[in-house]
Amino acid sequence: MIAIPLHDQAGQNAHMNTALPACLSDLRQHWPLPEDVPGAHLFSSRFDHGALTAEDFAQCGIAPPVSIQRSVAKRQAEYLAGRVCARGALLALTGEGQVPAIGADRAPVWPEQIVGSITHGSGRAAAVVAHRDHCQGLGLDIESLLPAARAERLCAEILTPAEMTRMDPAQVDTLVTLTFSLKESLFKALYPLVGQRFYFEHAEVLQWSAEGHARLRLLTDLSPEFGDGFEIDGQFAWFDGHLLSLVAVR
Repeated sequence: MIAIPLHDQAGQNAHMNTALPACLSDLRQHWPLPEDVPGAHLFSSRFDHGALTAEDFAQCGIAPPVSIQRSVAKRQAEYLAGRVCARGALLALTGEGQVPAIGADRAPVWPEQIVGSITHGSGRAAAVVAHRDHCQGLGLDIESLLPAARAERLCAEILTPAEMTRMDPAQVDTLVTLTFSLKESLFKALYPLVGQRFYFEHAEVLQWSAEGHARLRLLTDLSPEFGDGFEIDGQFAWFDGHLLSLVAVR
């Protein structure tokens, strides 16, 4: 297990109850998605990189890695908000408010027997965690709705030919944003299990509903368990002007 300790358990809980710095707001535990994932906890927060100060990491009790210290304010605020959400979710799940470190592949390193995912978009971050006995993997992604013109430009990069044939041109902004987000969530859920990167052309969204349910299929072999033709459910919801998607490997 690799984690950045926040001194001790009393100190961890104290930091959880400390007032947030001005760059963070609206930290909350909730479940905006249509279907529960047993045992999972999700936290989200707003962030404003323009309000970030040099003291905010210390106020939150989070030590930024060197790579983050050297980053621009936007990346620092994203990291801080994501880790605050992750710590809240871990505290709710385990009673210990740990902060996942950054691995060599830049993915979060979770405590042993815990799976999780962190995401951040335009001013909103979120994290979800669960025990491994409930989930093999979790992938969470948050996106803002793409403008229609940009969605049209990106369409061929994100959608497979089969997805293109099923696309309603009147919904190009929604469909491209949703497909992008669901495939990102699928990658985050499977990559820790297979240790192999894959890309937009290696998966497709078979169907989705207005109620927030989706079905995805792999178009490549990643492992004996997750091969070409493997199908899995995903889900999504709109909240606070963002699209949030989740893929859980049960």
